[in-house]
Amino acid sequence: MAAPVSRRSWLASASRKVGSFLFGSVVVAQAAARGDEMDPAGPTKLEFAVQMSCESCAVKVRAALEGKRGVSSVSVDVGEERVLVESSLTSAEVQALIEGTGRRAVLKGIGGSEHDLGTAVAMLAGGGRIQGVVRFLQLSEQCCLIDGTVDGLQPGPHGLHVHTLGDLTQDCLSCGEHYNPFGRQHGGPGDSERHVGDLGNIVAGPDGRASFRQEDSQLKVWDVIGRSLVVDAGEDDLGRGHHALSKQTGNSGERLACGIIARSAGLFQNPKRICACDGVTLWEERDRPIAGKGRSKVGAETPAANL
Repeated sequence: MAAPVSRRSWLASASRKVGSFLFGSVVVAQAAARGDEMDPAGPTKLEFAVQMSCESCAVKVRAALEGKRGVSSVSVDVGEERVLVESSLTSAEVQALIEGTGRRAVLKGIGGSEHDLGTAVAMLAGGGRIQGVVRFLQLSEQCCLIDGTVDGLQPGPHGLHVHTLGDLTQDCLSCGEHYNPFGRQHGGPGDSERHVGDLGNIVAGPDGRASFRQEDSQLKVWDVIGRSLVVDAGEDDLGRGHHALSKQTGNSGERLACGIIARSAGLFQNPKRICACDGVTLWEERDRPIAGKGRSKVGAETPAANL
């Protein structure tokens, strides 16, 4: 089911703001995507803003990260309140390790080991309590890294696809079809015959959270900026089913959540400390909705936004 009509203004506001700030991740999921569909990606560099005031803070953050499986290197700058991590873990997993020290962290940039060729982010929202953040990083001409977490899903697999249009005027229903510039049949991420927008399945655990990290050889960041990312209600059969929709959509059901893919900050490209539009600081923004009630600093309620 598409997101309710009443969420249109919320989604539109989120899409406008997302390009100027790489949102911090939601909490780490317990269930990873199936290994045959989503191969583990190599290390990437993550830049976090972390609340630190003394060297003992830095010691605790280093201790939480160094030596952990999947973490290659750690650099901590107390004065800049910045932590750089090179890791093959998802950004949400790294954030959870940092916040396990009792310090708040916000992801500000993401980059590869080589020259960055483009970064993008989509903030997803849908019916009920579904929300998520998915990032795209072009590691090379042949490899795009996709890193994301989606919360509020029914346990089990859900199809994930890039759609042609970045149009939320009718919520997820106006996002168009799967991004398919070469006119191919639907398939899975590792198939030669597939839509460029076919990203396979993400798998939500019993808590409704799905975290994933995969590489894609066909998707290019600059080609999908301005388009949309959609999570479906059911499992994508990867074009291998017997249903009439198998070769068209993977028969993955209705569209649950969506968001526009917007250009985002790479490493050291986001110096933001205060949101110029309303004076909300980086840390306050973690606890406020993107728009609407509770956003303003004057007399505001501050429900958690999981940014």
